[in-house]
Amino acid sequence: MTTATLPATAATPRPATPWRALPILLLGAFLPILDAFIVNIALATIGRTLDAGPAALELIVSGYGVAYACTLVAGGRLGDRFGRRRLLLIGMAAFTVTSAACGLAPTAGALIAFRVLQGLSAALLFPQVLASIQAGFEGADRQRALGMFGAVAGMAGAAGQLLGGALLAADFGGLSWRPLFLINVPVGIVAIVLGRRMVPESRAVRAPRLDVWGAITLAVTIALLLLPLTLGRTQGWPLWTWLSLGAVIPAAVGFFVTQARRERSGGNPLLPPSLLGLPLARRALLAILLFAALVGGFLFTVSITMQVAHGFGPMLAGLAMVPCALTFLYISLRVGRWVARHGWRILVGGALIFAAGLIAFAAAVAYAGDGLTPALAALPLTVIGVGWAMVLVPAIGFVLAGLPADRAGLAGGVLSTALQIGLALGASLVGSLLFAVAGDQPTAATWQRGSLAAIAFAIVLALATAVASSRLRPTTR
Repeated sequence: MTTATLPATAATPRPATPWRALPILLLGAFLPILDAFIVNIALATIGRTLDAGPAALELIVSGYGVAYACTLVAGGRLGDRFGRRRLLLIGMAAFTVTSAACGLAPTAGALIAFRVLQGLSAALLFPQVLASIQAGFEGADRQRALGMFGAVAGMAGAAGQLLGGALLAADFGGLSWRPLFLINVPVGIVAIVLGRRMVPESRAVRAPRLDVWGAITLAVTIALLLLPLTLGRTQGWPLWTWLSLGAVIPAAVGFFVTQARRERSGGNPLLPPSLLGLPLARRALLAILLFAALVGGFLFTVSITMQVAHGFGPMLAGLAMVPCALTFLYISLRVGRWVARHGWRILVGGALIFAAGLIAFAAAVAYAGDGLTPALAALPLTVIGVGWAMVLVPAIGFVLAGLPADRAGLAGGVLSTALQIGLALGASLVGSLLFAVAGDQPTAATWQRGSLAAIAFAIVLALATAVASSRLRPTTR
């Protein structure tokens, strides 16, 4: 049999009952991902209540995502050095406070600033989840815990629209969109209280000082890539976006050169280049980057197709995603056994099933014209949920299998950064294609053509994911 079993070694002794900590850890994974997506469904409402234009609304979304992606690796290294439970609790406290600030923001500018701070808080919180799972579990238990992590991570993305739509429809106390952020406050307080008692402390045996210059240059490199991609479309691709994109390669080369020099001289770089030289890690990161771009593009396309092109309200758009979310949850809790038997083939099969679901969704859009209904979309979205779970959950295991367990915080930061960059890239590329085809004054016919073009590009990403996943074959023997 072939399997993607993770390394069994860890940096610190494992507690006798690591399972009692898992609910708190999974909550620490769920909240940052949920808040990356839940705001999308409320953008129109936020625009009306805060008098925010398209650029401000883009910054409300991208401010969180860019700040989050830029500091994930640094957050993981801080956990390795100062203790993962400590950073988990600090990150959860900061996330709770900034969520409250977002929910009470009086202006669009204040909401943008608080979303950036919320993203930085999430970057402290999220890497500690994977690191604590790596350090607290071993063998089959670790595989099961990672399977639950993957299920929660995927569900958070799919549940964002459903929960957001339900909260908007309920309009608690006439607060409109604000409960989408305020709901984090009681949840975060409970997580902090229980986390202090239930989550064991762990840290790397050799925890070097944080490479501050490396953290800054990595953050700048990621920002140079993500900011123009997330803001360029709505601003008409001004000159600064092209200059920023042109600077990405020199900045990335400079970052890796300085990191390699620091590693050769015996220092402790933020992201040791030798880690990316590990074949399994490199190939698995490529597969998960492509798949994250696929998921980001898919979620953006479905949201626009349903809410803008077909006039779904927030609640109806959220309900339409229920088949996908439920199927994802069901498969993700079982796919670990399939990976143990079939290894890399599960990822390839999942990517192909995702592509088949996209083809069925394209057929539904073409058949419906301007009358797409949740019932017509249900079967394609169910198929997509199967493929989504078959790729995401095993891919996380393959990535972590290729990175040293004694630097679990670094591994979690690298994996999380790849996911976040992929999601942003996918949403930007697919979104740009959709709006370019739909035109400045779209009609029902041009919306349909734009949606079909976006889905076709997502199908290409699914096939590319299948090809990248097939290259994991030699590492699973």
